[in-house]
Amino acid sequence: MSNNKVVLITGATSGMGELTASYLASNGYIVYAGTRNKDNLKSDNENINYIYLDVTKTQTIKEAVNLVIKKEGKIDVLVNNAGYGLLATIEEGTDEEIFNQFDVNVFGLIKTTREVLPYMREAKQGVIINISSFLGKMGLPLLAHYNASKYAVEGIVDSLRFEVAPFNIRVHSIQAGLFGTNFVKNGLVANAQTTSENSPYKDLVAHFVPIVAKAINEGPNPQPIANAVRNIIEDENSDILIPVGIEAETFVPLRKELSDKEFEQKIKETFGI
Repeated sequence: MSNNKVVLITGATSGMGELTASYLASNGYIVYAGTRNKDNLKSDNENINYIYLDVTKTQTIKEAVNLVIKKEGKIDVLVNNAGYGLLATIEEGTDEEIFNQFDVNVFGLIKTTREVLPYMREAKQGVIINISSFLGKMGLPLLAHYNASKYAVEGIVDSLRFEVAPFNIRVHSIQAGLFGTNFVKNGLVANAQTTSENSPYKDLVAHFVPIVAKAINEGPNPQPIANAVRNIIEDENSDILIPVGIEAETFVPLRKELSDKEFEQKIKETFGI
């Protein structure tokens, strides 16, 4: 079966991105999977084309998009999936860590979207799906930089939708919970001071980091994320924001129901903070 829809996915060589790429490819989509690894662009699946794309390097984004347009003549769907989490307190995070967190999770997403939009606008159709997080709607300790980057992504979705609606382009956010990916190993960067024995926050770290690590290491398979991506593409009336996973499905609705103070209290009780 081929539906000939062309999808570009960033950060598609591990975790949610990799699974989404192979799931869409197996359902007949023509998938271009962005990778930072220049040396391994081979694929066993004829519907997956690996291309060099580093969201922190504007030129590689331009070249990747141009390559897809040259080969396919269009990009129907952009999945902004590239991202990682910085584990650091606000007091201890370094300039470089702060910048890198936003460079990948926010600036890279904006730049990739910016590059694809002219083609979608001319085609008068397109779907942009941002893989966000339930932490784009709520805070947790030690993840403030990551939280802030995902709050930014949510803000981009909310505004961009108005700009591109006249061109029949849809923009959506998937607010992912904690899934069993290699996020702890590959997707988390820890500040050395925050995780050291002489951090003033060491009690909080000792309590909270194992909770998050356990939730991810023992988390469910991220297939529901791939399902959600496909559902958004195929359902023109899809919701704007889709919470996927237990944390997202629990906390995102609660955030709407409770006052700010009540919600904070709920978080404290849930995580024993």
